[in-house]
Amino acid sequence: MTEILTPVETTRPAESTSTTARPVRSRFRPHPADVAVVAFYVGLAAFVLARQWKHLGTGYLVRSGQDQTMWEWFFAVAARSLVHLENPLSSDLQNYPLGVNLMGNTAMFGISIPLAPVTLLFGPNVTFTLALTLGLSGTAIAWYWVFSRHVVSSRLAAAVGGGLCGFAPALISHTNGHPNFVALFLLPFIALAVIRLGSGARPVRDGIVLGLLIAYQIFLGEEPLLIYALAFTVFGVAYAASRPRTAYAAVRHSIKGFAIAGGVALAIAAVPLWWQFFGPDSYRAIEHGPVGNDTESFTSFPTSSLAGEPGSAEFSMNATEENAYFGWPLLILLGLSALWLWRMPLARAAAATVAVMGVLSLGTSLTIGGWNTGIPLPWKLISHLPLLESVLESRFAMGCLPAAALLLALGTDRALASAREGQRTTTLLWAGWLAVALLPLTPTPLAVVQRDAAPNFFADGTWRDYVTDGSVVTVPLPSPENARMLRWQTEQDLAFPIAGGYFVGPAGSEQRGKYGPDDRPTALLLASAQSSGQVPAIDDAKRAQALTDLKFWNADVLVLPHTQNDRVLRETIRQLVGVPAKPVDGVWVWDVREWPSAP
Repeated sequence: MTEILTPVETTRPAESTSTTARPVRSRFRPHPADVAVVAFYVGLAAFVLARQWKHLGTGYLVRSGQDQTMWEWFFAVAARSLVHLENPLSSDLQNYPLGVNLMGNTAMFGISIPLAPVTLLFGPNVTFTLALTLGLSGTAIAWYWVFSRHVVSSRLAAAVGGGLCGFAPALISHTNGHPNFVALFLLPFIALAVIRLGSGARPVRDGIVLGLLIAYQIFLGEEPLLIYALAFTVFGVAYAASRPRTAYAAVRHSIKGFAIAGGVALAIAAVPLWWQFFGPDSYRAIEHGPVGNDTESFTSFPTSSLAGEPGSAEFSMNATEENAYFGWPLLILLGLSALWLWRMPLARAAAATVAVMGVLSLGTSLTIGGWNTGIPLPWKLISHLPLLESVLESRFAMGCLPAAALLLALGTDRALASAREGQRTTTLLWAGWLAVALLPLTPTPLAVVQRDAAPNFFADGTWRDYVTDGSVVTVPLPSPENARMLRWQTEQDLAFPIAGGYFVGPAGSEQRGKYGPDDRPTALLLASAQSSGQVPAIDDAKRAQALTDLKFWNADVLVLPHTQNDRVLRETIRQLVGVPAKPVDGVWVWDVREWPSAP
């Protein structure tokens, strides 16, 4: 694969197995076309997030669920840790007093730390929106740079490939609430560094570069790194099948460089990784259940696209997990491209990667249009392996993207070469089908709603009269279903800790991962009362348990904001603690510190 870095496999139809040297092109001096492509990508990213940019501070991506609140909290805590010189890997500001292992929660230190000044000056909402905008455009730019400098001769062909990598339906879907699956701009350079190691020319320098890139990607997102590493491995094996001698030589030459890369990456990330897997509040793995892609999701159009509709996400886990929505025209084009370019080893390897990663994303059994056929699939054989057991298998479809983009870039390059040779019919056919495949997937601006204002109790700082050195316990406790308390806490500069929250942490005797805290009995009782709309039977055991739980949380104050079935919750608390609530600035308050047996 080292030939990718020097000559490019010709795109001439009659000579598709030979190579031809590319014109010398500066890798760092910008060409007007480069500037135009970068401006287009940045403009498209801003267009996708236009409504969020328009309502900074008040806008909320409606399809993010509670994820935007969680990410803004992560960014705010990272900035606070720098100011107060605290350990950024953990925080007890939620899930008090146990705290949260932030390294085990994809807190994206590679974004949150560099952008801490933005967070401190303008707020985490701006950081969140900026991270998504830079993630989309940066990923597209990075792949464009690699394609244009090392794979194809045409900048237009490279722009097509880079655009698919940066603005594919999966990335637009994750833009609703998962910046770690949007900021993928280091992955093409990691692939490039791996290929360079195969030459064996500069193992020390190339090994150090690769180690630095891997370490930084760990602080951007480990799950994308795992998924794309698997995709790159499939691609490498498929390419090696076409060029076994070249592949063997590349592997032999790269051993020293890989050893150096591993040493560099571990030197930087060893302590954070230890903290993630063995430190306080760490967990073994998280079980999601079967979440493979439905085969019809591959032929469907994504929600936030020109061809999409509100019901387009029926084959996905939720609106942020449309990982396989390629649309049937693009699938047809990819299949035809693979046949047309089959004599090119790069194209064969790309086609194999799309197929393998697509099949892995289907999960343990084949599902067609909502019908589980029961036919076992390869993921069933490896789903239990360490690290892989925590991955949402539907996300393996994202590993198809670089390979699919490579096929489009190679096809466009060859079609343009055909035009120069007088075969304009081929070029027109390609351009027409490319438009048919990509235009329906053109992203549309993401939907935004106005977030609710915090109660005056928090917004006006009244809480300061009720908190000394303990925590705020809201009724019901913050959870993955309702994490608004994290936002109210963030708006008050994280000045007090809260019980409960939205994060991933250990639960049960086996310390398996769980979204939200390991619920205490009183938290479960309050959640049940809210969902049922009825006051549960309260006895002395439940009252004693409530006092025990309040003591565990070191509660200074119980706060009941306006919420569903809040009257039921108020009566439940009254019966549990034997003290009536006081209305204070838009909420109901129980000052725990005033009780004779206060925690």
